[in-house]
Amino acid sequence: MANDNLPYAADAEAPLKPAELQVLRAQFEKEGEYVSLQTKFNYAWGLIKSTSRHDQQEGVRLLSDIFRASPDRRRECLYYLALGNYKLGNYAEARRYNDSLLELEGGNMQAQSLRQLIDDKVAKEGLMGVAIVGGLAAAAAVGVGLLVKGAQRKR
Repeated sequence: MANDNLPYAADAEAPLKPAELQVLRAQFEKEGEYVSLQTKFNYAWGLIKSTSRHDQQEGVRLLSDIFRASPDRRRECLYYLALGNYKLGNYAEARRYNDSLLELEGGNMQAQSLRQLIDDKVAKEGLMGVAIVGGLAAAAAVGVGLLVKGAQRKR
């Protein structure tokens, strides 16, 4: 059954206020090497919501630690790892985590929504890539044409 407590992907785009993130950071640092899973998870989510790429990477790293170390939190981590990787532009990783969650919970609306966002972004960036490659190929063809034409004139 889908967990309606998971945020939609749009929620990840709204960063915490600096003071709110600082509260999470302070708690995380205060707990030190004995940091609780919940504190680590909350801090990781706050980092993923950040506009800073470095913070987002750190959030994904912390969630990956939780995913590996805590089997009982893996399902929950799948969605947040998918979101974090989506924000970082790691669409293949985002899709992998999200698809794993959808295998467990096919009716999860948040994961279905995220799947659509990932697919849309990949399609958009794929089309831009094709356009760039096509433009380079056309420029190369013009360049080769000019070289051939120039070589023919010298004869």
